[in-house]
Amino acid sequence: MLKKIFILLRIARRLAISDAVEIISRIHRPPLIIKVLLNIFAFSFSKKNDQSNKSDEDKLCESIQGMGTTFIKLGQFLATRPDIIGEDVSKKLEKLQDRLPPFTMQEAKNILKESLGNDNFKSILNLSDPVAAASIAQVHKAQINENGVIKDVAIKILRPEIRKVFNEEIDALMLLAYIIQSTITKTKRLKLVEVVFLLKEITNHEMDLRFEAAAANEFAENTKNDSGFFVPKIYWNYTSEKVLTLDWVDGVSIREKDLINDKNIDVKNIASNIIQHFLRHAVRDGFFHADMHQGNLFINESGQIVPIDFGIMGRIDKINRRYLAEILFGFIQRDYKKVAEVHLVAGLVPNNVNVDELAQALRSIGEPIFGQSVKDISGGKLLKQLFDITEKFNMQTQPQLLLLQKTMVVVEGVARKLNPETNIWETSRPVLEKWLRETKDPINNFTETLKDSAEVLRKLPELPQMMEKANQALTFLASGQIPQNSNSYSAMKNKELEMKSFRNQSIIGLLLLVFIGFMVF
Repeated sequence: MLKKIFILLRIARRLAISDAVEIISRIHRPPLIIKVLLNIFAFSFSKKNDQSNKSDEDKLCESIQGMGTTFIKLGQFLATRPDIIGEDVSKKLEKLQDRLPPFTMQEAKNILKESLGNDNFKSILNLSDPVAAASIAQVHKAQINENGVIKDVAIKILRPEIRKVFNEEIDALMLLAYIIQSTITKTKRLKLVEVVFLLKEITNHEMDLRFEAAAANEFAENTKNDSGFFVPKIYWNYTSEKVLTLDWVDGVSIREKDLINDKNIDVKNIASNIIQHFLRHAVRDGFFHADMHQGNLFINESGQIVPIDFGIMGRIDKINRRYLAEILFGFIQRDYKKVAEVHLVAGLVPNNVNVDELAQALRSIGEPIFGQSVKDISGGKLLKQLFDITEKFNMQTQPQLLLLQKTMVVVEGVARKLNPETNIWETSRPVLEKWLRETKDPINNFTETLKDSAEVLRKLPELPQMMEKANQALTFLASGQIPQNSNSYSAMKNKELEMKSFRNQSIIGLLLLVFIGFMVF
């Protein structure tokens, strides 16, 4: 525990000498005691670099990036939680990039040898210097011999000791969260300990590259018949917890619009395809790439869209996919009463909500959008306004739909940079119409019913326990809380007991110190 305090003091110093707190305090004033403590930690004889010509947004992102992996991940995570840090700070953190200096080639080779074994390591040819370096891992280009065929591959390698460093720092931040939550009553509703613990769980999951490999593999299976879309192949013999190996992408970054034009590839068609593929994966498969910014999309020699970096993927269950498609298609048709009815049937709003009043509120979103020019219409922004409106009707928060909404905004932004006149609605219509038509098809429905019935019959003896777990899982999704019967919940409670015990021991130690002081002096 003393080590945690030392790390916490080191973090406090790092935080205090950065511009992050100063910038955030302009938007949200921190308690006086925190400002005083940070001013003490920030004392220095050296002068700060002049950054007067930079925007607050740039300075905030640079400050957080300078504080290392833990703060970069914390910033990215908090960007998805405007309910905790406010909408303004959340928007500033959305542009946070995790670019850091690479680690050495010798360290990279040591990790490869240790993770893959000596034989597989020796079979890796022409390992390049790092071509990209992020907060958790870096990427090298290399070649492998697969059944006598030389393949160009990308090898992603975790940073040395990254899991240990991250977990030590995040445990120290959890202690800080516990202290704040225990001493400042207003912060209890924010559940800071749970927020930090969730970040720890999510990032540790991301630090096991086998999970990213599995996500890429599932994504490839789902999209193998999608014309114009290609997911790189995973090479499992060269993949482990710390190493991920997949096809090298020979292509042009999607941000290089002029180079794409030079290859006689239809940029307007690519812009439409990006939106259609994203929607198809969301409503058809319920599994979508949730980090589709320009740096993660390439166009290969065949004109196919090739995504990379599968660390952040989104899932939507079958019921929510259906309702999502119905809601978006209802807006396309400007049938606001139908959209309102879908909300009620889906249980997204309470049964006592007046359908006509909800439809009127939805019309207040839809009609102004259809009055705008094509280039100003956004499906992602529509969903955000929809969530804001329905919150007034006591709609429960759906984290998986919020992730979809955020990704949709990014995807639309990428498409618009390729073709500013992209019509989001006309592009979306065929995908949504096709999926809704197929799900309403009697034969398709009968096949699905048979599958579902067989699954239910097979699991009938487990039904009571399954219903209980399903109920808890839905509660978790709706409230953003950790299920109480999960290992994660038990681990978090153990952490809280550990911190409570430390607090009590510290108080007793302080009292003994005071008592001894009185006796001696």
